[in-house]
Amino acid sequence: MTEKTINHFMFLKLSDTFWESHPGGRTEFFPALAEDFHEASSCSNFYQVSPLHAEADLLVWNAVPVENEKDEAHFFDCLGKAVNARRPLIQPVVNFWGYTRPSLYSRSASSQEIDPFAALRQTYLVLYPFVKTIQWYLLSKDTRQGMMNEHIRVGHQYPEIKQLLLYSFGVQDQEFVVVYETDDLPRFSDLVAELRGADGRSYTLRDTPLHTAINHPAEETLALWK
Repeated sequence: MTEKTINHFMFLKLSDTFWESHPGGRTEFFPALAEDFHEASSCSNFYQVSPLHAEADLLVWNAVPVENEKDEAHFFDCLGKAVNARRPLIQPVVNFWGYTRPSLYSRSASSQEIDPFAALRQTYLVLYPFVKTIQWYLLSKDTRQGMMNEHIRVGHQYPEIKQLLLYSFGVQDQEFVVVYETDDLPRFSDLVAELRGADGRSYTLRDTPLHTAINHPAEETLALWK
């Protein structure tokens, strides 16, 4: 996995104009949209959101390596062009994004770390913005490490669940975007329930809204809306 990447999650809602358009036009719309997203990033993944949530219909996860100081500007320009040309038909609902970087609490990369550029994706994606309390950052490094060790220990009991932690300090309202992949959604729910009892939980200021989505190959996801 590239050490520093930018990952962007775009939730999109299909407009009334889209649904009122001719079915043939809707069929042609999605391949062109997918092609533009693929050209904008190193990888694009498409997810079904509705009917899991009512606010959006689909999610597009784009990721690129960050190697030069203007890579982000180029990336956002390309994403904007892909969406803005189709604004009468699709409306952005919410965007989350952040950077990958080495963990402060683990000396080596975990086998449970998500690779944004992997060829295969697991069935379910769950993500949410995350903010710690001010008191968390005023604790000593050793105290924080102890609580994170408990968090890591619990996570290791669920090896089939993968995680990606994105850092958003100073660039979005949240501090982190937490992303999980799994093929077993009830098992993931068990993990979250167990983590509710961890000591570090008291230092969580916000970890909502939660977003759950289903992965398909792009053509299958987009075919849902033809």
